[in-house]
Amino acid sequence: MLQQATLKFLKDLKKNNDKSWFDAHRKQYEEARKDYIAFIQTVIDQHGKLDSSIRELNAKDCLFRINRDIRFSKNKAPYKTNFGASIDRGGKKSIYAGYYIHIEPGGQSFVGGGLWMPMPAEMKKIRQEIDYCFDEFSKIIKTKKFTNTFGKLYKGEDISLVKVPQGFEKDNPAAEYLKLKSWLAMASLKDDEITSKDFAKKVLTAFEALQPLLDFLNRALDE
Repeated sequence: MLQQATLKFLKDLKKNNDKSWFDAHRKQYEEARKDYIAFIQTVIDQHGKLDSSIRELNAKDCLFRINRDIRFSKNKAPYKTNFGASIDRGGKKSIYAGYYIHIEPGGQSFVGGGLWMPMPAEMKKIRQEIDYCFDEFSKIIKTKKFTNTFGKLYKGEDISLVKVPQGFEKDNPAAEYLKLKSWLAMASLKDDEITSKDFAKKVLTAFEALQPLLDFLNRALDE
């Protein structure tokens, strides 16, 4: 679980998102970050027993910086108001699908993962694998374990084409998944779940449900 103080820091940061406040509360930030790193490492160590591809990862290398890139953004707030960690084979900047934990108070937290906006060459491989092995893919995302945890794959307009991509028939049985530009599964987390003693168990259950999908996606990328 995470400490209440970690959530409190993020809540306070959202209300006071400026450098002077952050500098004055850097000690609280360091303590919150340390708490989050310890939790992520626990998850890596435990799930690494099932998924050897993440076994050697260091939690510190999986975290995203709290500083925002404001160069091209109208929002000039200097800091993110969440902690995020991408636990991926080969590191958070690799081409491979992986797990993600997002902590943001106010009901904005979630656990999940998948593959976010791959480059064209990798995207083509994923779509071909789904087309060639649609029965297998369909079974993975319709298992009781997957649907109980995530419901369905995310299909928001921000990651989906209007038409089936070139090279595939319009009536392809896998059309709704071939239109996707990202393949993601997410489960929301309540604030009280994050500070519960069962939080690690909940995250590990989600990771176990997600792993077959990641294996499928990463197999395609290896071909």
